[in-house]
Parts: sequence; C-alpha cells; structure tokens
Amino acid sequence: MSGNSPSTGAAAGRRTSDPTAAAVRAFLRANPDFLLKHPDLLEVLTPPPRHSGGNVTDLGGFMVGRLQGEVERLREREASLLETARTNQAVQGRVHRATLSMLDAMSFEHLIHIVTRDLSDVLDVDAITLCVEASNGDEPKRVPTGGVFVLEAGAIDHFIEPGQSIYLGPSFPGHDAVFGPAAGIVHSMALVRLAASPHSPVGLLALGSRDAKAFEAGQGKDLLIYLARFLERLLRAWLDLPS
Repeated sequence: MSGNSPSTGAAAGRRTSDPTAAAVRAFLRANPDFLLKHPDLLEVLTPPPRHSGGNVTDLGGFMVGRLQGEVERLREREASLLETARTNQAVQGRVHRATLSMLDAMSFEHLIHIVTRDLSDVLDVDAITLCVEASNGDEPKRVPTGGVFVLEAGAIDHFIEPGQSIYLGPSFPGHDAVFGPAAGIVHSMALVRLAASPHSPVGLLALGSRDAKAFEAGQGKDLLIYLARFLERLLRAWLDLPS
C-alpha cells in the first residue's frame, strides 16, 4: 500500500519547519546572551574538541569562562550585600546604645555632656557637637558649655540644602564653625537639623570623623535622622518647650 503513514507525515512536517543552521546562527548573533539566560542548554550541547591551532573556537571553554565570570560577579554582589547588612546592623546597634545613654541624663547639662562627650565612643566617631543659630540680627556668642556652638542666623541652610534634613559627605570650608577646635581632624561629617520646638532656634547635630569615607552621600540616613529626632524630644522635655 503506497503513501506515508500519519506519523511519518507528521515527522516530515516537523523537519520542514525546523530552523536552518543559518537561521540559528543569525538568532544567536542577534541574542548573544541567549545561553546565559538559558544555561540548561549547555548540558545538552556538544562543544567542539579542544584544538591548539587553526580557527576552531573552543565553545565549551568559552562558555565555561563566561559562566565562571558570571558566578564570580554574583559572589561579589552577594559579598557586598552581606557587608552592607553587617554595617547597617552595627550602626543600628550603636544608635540604640546612644539613645539609651541619652535616657540616663540626670539634667539638661548632663544630657549635653553625654551627647558631646560620651557618644563619640558609642557611635565610633571623632567629634560630636551641638549647634544653634543666633536670632536674626544677633551676633553669635560664645557658649560656656563645651561642645555647643552658636552659628550665624541662616548658617544651617548653607550647610544643609533648604528642605533637606541631613548632609553626609566630606568636610567643606566653614565647618570649623561647627566643630571648633576639632575641625582639623574632621574629613567627613554628618550634619542633621534639629528643631526641638517651633519656639526655639534651629539647631544642628554634627558628627565628624577623621576617616574621609566614614560619611558619604550614598549611605543610609534613616538611623541618624532617628537619632536627631530622639534628641529633639529630650531637649524639648528638659527645657519644657511646646511641641
């Protein structure tokens, strides 16, 4: 009996619809990362044998090298994420200890001493100061309390962009007004606005480090802003200021 069986005809149909070698080459040229996106195909592909000469490409070695590079990049990314997580956890622990230390204050003066003296060790920085702006028209006056500085009216907007709560980055000209005698060792700093009350002058919590990379623009800001907001509430309570 002549003619193809249904199964034979279906197989022939599939063969005629299979892509040609030229089409496969064109597709791979247009999608050079196809095997990276589908690494399972490497398990079924047969790479050419290794050759020491000629123009034969060792596809197997090439793809293994590419995959090894991708694995190494993923490992580096994972290591970076783990290091960031460890750093954030360490900073969080320091901030928590700092808040507990401030709660131990027995008076307003004691609170200022804790912030400007004790917290430098807790937060692992080289200098901490508190600043307050003079009222409009008033000249800054020397404050007898160590670690507290009075700035010219409007000075904080020169240190921190208006509308922003914090500055993280390298020290810049004028930072000696914030850190006083310690300014010479400060190479990076965190400056956070303080607003204890609408009826009190604008203030500043300043942390300085001799490490130029201790405070950088891309770092997280939430914990330092939280620390400043916590301090605001303590200042408001000790000075009996309206919220």
